[in-house]
Amino acid sequence: MDQAPITVGLDGSPESLAAALWASDEAERRGLGLRLLHAWILLAGEPSTGLPPGEDQNYWAKRIVRAAATAVYERHHDLSVTEDLVAEEPETALLRAAEESTMVVLGSRGLDRLASFFLGDISLQVAGRAERPVVLVRATGTGGQPAPTAGGADVVAGVSLHGPCDSVLEFAFETAAARDASLRVLHGCPLPVQAYAPWGVDPDVAGEISKEAEERLSAAVRPWRDRYPRVAVASTVRLGSAARAALEAADGAALLVVGRRRHHPPVAPRLGNVAQACVHHAACPVAVVPHD
Repeated sequence: MDQAPITVGLDGSPESLAAALWASDEAERRGLGLRLLHAWILLAGEPSTGLPPGEDQNYWAKRIVRAAATAVYERHHDLSVTEDLVAEEPETALLRAAEESTMVVLGSRGLDRLASFFLGDISLQVAGRAERPVVLVRATGTGGQPAPTAGGADVVAGVSLHGPCDSVLEFAFETAAARDASLRVLHGCPLPVQAYAPWGVDPDVAGEISKEAEERLSAAVRPWRDRYPRVAVASTVRLGSAARAALEAADGAALLVVGRRRHHPPVAPRLGNVAQACVHHAACPVAVVPHD
């Protein structure tokens, strides 16, 4: 098992606290440590201690991390937690932290444009550039407080069959195994033009496309079924929009796992259309996993 910790980016918002609690649950399940990170370019160069709040330049940064640590310890008394203040731009600090982490967990507000320090563009940039999986978590509790992570609910993995998907499947199977949860692997398959007839979709063409995709999906999943025999797996092909299929499948799920290509054209967005739609619209946490 990868022993690198899970890193959480904190900015003092309810969303980042929800991310910290989600990450603490995941760290507990996987037997990993938890790193609580707050980055601010104007942090004092030397840690200051014993100063009154009005004279301590790092007072609010410390308070953000300490509040998250307190909430985590109330939930998991024996979890190994590291509190970290970094004098860097948040995106830079998080991308560096990702290289040393099993995953990075960030707060997300979906389509809410009132993005704070770690949210909005920063979380999307990190999800689109990090070398390790990035999980985006919303605050869904009453009054903006983070809700407890649902235990035992399904993990859903949306996979593309147009390239390697092992990284996505590995993360999804690991997560389902750690949760003792079932896994639903989904492939959304848009129909080509030739599948359409004047009266609608040609059932023969659609059937052939669906059968071929099901065979390919089954072949992709088979090695991971063998590696994780205790994980109950269901694989499904849905014809139509891949993004819509993933979002519908994720309704009520504990986690939605999607992929993101490491290498892409310079002018292309770092997150593909499916990952973008899932990050913005899924109600459950979304894990964006880089793959070749």
